Amino acid sequence: MKKSLISIALTAALLTACGGEQPTPPAKASTPAAQPVVAKAELGTFGIDLSARNEAIKPGDDFFMYTSGTWFDNFEMPADKTRYGAFSVLAERSEEQVKAIIDDIASRTELTADEQLIADFYHAYMDTDTINKLGITAIQPTLDQINDIKNTDDLTKVFGQAWLTGASSPIGGGMWFNRLDPDQYEMTIGAGGLGLPDRSYYLEDSERFSTIRDAYVEHIATMLAYAGIKDGQQRAKAILALETQIAEGQWPREKRRDRDLTLNQISRSDLAKTYPGFNWDLFFEQTGYQVPQLNISQPEPVNAMIGLVNNSDLAVWKDYLTFHTITNNAELLSEDIFNQNFAFFGKTLNGQEEPRPRWKRAVEQMSGTQSLGFAIGKVYVERYFPESSKHQMAELVENLRTALGQRIDGLDWMGEETKVNAHAKLAAFTPKIGYPDVWQKYDGLSLKKDDLVANIAQLRQYFQDDSVANELKKTDRNRWGMTPQFVNAYYNSSFNEIVFPAAILQPPFFDPNADAAVNYGSIGAVIGHEMGHGFDDQGSKSDAHGIQRNWWTDADRAAFEAKADMLAQQYSQYEPLPENFVNGRNSLGENIGDVGGLSMAYHAYKLSLNGKEAPIIDGTTGDQRFFMAWAQVWKEKRTEQSMLSQLRAGTHAPGRYRALAPRNHDAWYKAFDVKPGDKLYLPEDQRVRIW
Repeated sequence: MKKSLISIALTAALLTACGGEQPTPPAKASTPAAQPVVAKAELGTFGIDLSARNEAIKPGDDFFMYTSGTWFDNFEMPADKTRYGAFSVLAERSEEQVKAIIDDIASRTELTADEQLIADFYHAYMDTDTINKLGITAIQPTLDQINDIKNTDDLTKVFGQAWLTGASSPIGGGMWFNRLDPDQYEMTIGAGGLGLPDRSYYLEDSERFSTIRDAYVEHIATMLAYAGIKDGQQRAKAILALETQIAEGQWPREKRRDRDLTLNQISRSDLAKTYPGFNWDLFFEQTGYQVPQLNISQPEPVNAMIGLVNNSDLAVWKDYLTFHTITNNAELLSEDIFNQNFAFFGKTLNGQEEPRPRWKRAVEQMSGTQSLGFAIGKVYVERYFPESSKHQMAELVENLRTALGQRIDGLDWMGEETKVNAHAKLAAFTPKIGYPDVWQKYDGLSLKKDDLVANIAQLRQYFQDDSVANELKKTDRNRWGMTPQFVNAYYNSSFNEIVFPAAILQPPFFDPNADAAVNYGSIGAVIGHEMGHGFDDQGSKSDAHGIQRNWWTDADRAAFEAKADMLAQQYSQYEPLPENFVNGRNSLGENIGDVGGLSMAYHAYKLSLNGKEAPIIDGTTGDQRFFMAWAQVWKEKRTEQSMLSQLRAGTHAPGRYRALAPRNHDAWYKAFDVKPGDKLYLPEDQRVRIW
C-alpha cells in the first residue's frame, strides 16, 4: 500500500503516476498520406469511442465530459478499484497476459532457471494455507530485533536495514545517478517515514483529515495487537504524534521537486560534521555501500529527523518500527493481517471496496524491476509485442523530434544562444521503445515454493547486492526503470532518455490501424509529453548530456518561468473536491509536459498530412479527432478518497483536468467553435504557449 523511501528516490518523471553513446540527430518527419476510414481499428471505426461522448455538453464548457461523459455517467467502478480509465484497461489486459504466461510456465515440468523462479514465486504467493499457518511468525526475527533495541545505535541499525526488512525509517534513500556526472552512481539521502500519503494528512485540521487520523490510530492499534501489544490505543496515539513531528520536519512536495534545492552533494568525510548526531558509519554498514560521496536531497529535514531520533522516546520508536514492519509486510502475511491492513489503506484511505484478486496481487509483486519483472517481460515481448509496433513507434518519435525542433526555431520568447543548447539537448534524446536491449540476469538467485516472505527477502538482498557491486562502476545506460508489461512511460533526465514500455503501445494510446490524427493525439502527445519533461521547469535544468547546469540566458529563463507561473495558476484553479484544489505548482512539470506535448504532436500531425486536408470521418474533422483522442486517453473515474490522495500526494493533475490541456491551443478553439462565454474559454493572452 505504501512506497518505501528507496522506491520514491528512484522514481523518474512518469507519464502517470516519466544510453546515448552518440547523440541521435533529428530525422525528417515522415509524410504518410492522411488515412481513410480503417475498419480494423480497435475502437470505433477510426480509433476513438464516439459512443463515450455526451454531445449535450458543449466542448467549450467541459471537454472531458463532452468526450467521455456518457461513459463517465454510466460506468460503475469495479469494487477492487479506486480509479478506472484508459490506463486501467491496458493494465488489466497486461495482467491477463502475464497470468497466461505464468499459468503456462506452472503447467510444465521442464523449466529454464528463470522459469523456475517464476513458478516457485507464484506458487509461494498463492499458497495461502502455508501463509495463514505462519501468520505473524513469518516476520518474527525482525520484530524480535526491534523489541531488543536498547539504544540509538540499535535503532540506527534497524533503520539501515529497513529496505531489506520492510520496516520504515525517517532517514533513508537509495542509489541513483550523480546529477553532475551521470556516468557515476551516487547515494541520495532524504527524509521519509510517514504512514499516510502526505504531510498534509497530519497537519491540516479539516474534518476530512481529522477523521482519517482517528481511523489511522485505530488501525495502528489493531496491527500492534498482532505483535502481542495489548495497550495499543495509547501507544498508537504516540506513534501518530511522532509521525506528525516527522511531517512537520519535512518539506512540502512542491519544494521537494525543486532540483536546485535538492542538489546538495557532500563527501562522506564531511557528512558527520554537517549532519551531526547520527551514526552514519553504522547506518551505511547495514547496506554494504561504500558511499564515498552522496547527495542530501533535503538538508533541513534530514537534520530535523536526526533530532527526532535522538530526542524522541526510544519506546515510541520501537512501537513505530513494529507497526510499520507489520503493515508494510501485510501483503505477504496471513489473510487476517492482510484484510485488516486493507480495511484502512484500501477502504478507508482510498475508497476501495474489496481487495484485488490474489492472482492479480501476485502478478503485481512479480512484475516490478526489483522482482522477476524482466524475466516475465522477456516472454511478454515475445508473445504480445510485434516488432512492427517498435518500428512505427520509432518513426513517430523522430517525427515528434522534428516537430519540436521546428517549434524551438519559432519561439519568440527564446534567444538564439539558448536555442542552440535546446537543439543540442533535443538531438541527444535517446528513445527506448518496448523492451531493453540487454535483459536483467538472475544468476545465483534461488526461491522457494513454500516461503513467500523468504522469497521477498531473497529478492531484496539480490538486488541490494547487485547495486553494491556496481556502486563504483560506470552507470549502466541499458538499465530500464520499468518492465515491458508495465503501462506507463517516463523521462530520465540523467540519461536524457525517453522510455516507452511495450504495454502502453496499444489502443487507445497506439493503434497501427487507427486514423493518423488519433495516433498523433494519443501516443504522439504521450511522446511529446515525455520529451517535454526534458524542457519542463525541472528537466530543463539538465543539459544534453544529463548534467544539471544552467544552459539558459537569464532573460530566457525569466521568460520561461513567467509562462510556467501562468500555467501553475491556471491548474491551481481546478477544484476536484470542495476546498481541495489541484496543486498547480507541484504538478507543473506534468502540466508543461501535457500542454507542450500536445503542441509538438499537433505540429507533427500537420507535417504528416504533407499539405493536404485531413478527411472527414464519421462527421469529425482531423483536428477534432486529434483533440478527442487526447481527452479520451485521460478519461477516468475515481473514488473521492483516491482523488484526495492524488491531489495531496501525486505529481499529476487528475485525468479529467489533464483532458483540458487543449484550452491552451488555438486550434482547439477553431475545431470545436469555442467562444467567449464558454466555461473553458481563455483569452489569447491567457493561453500558455511554451513549447
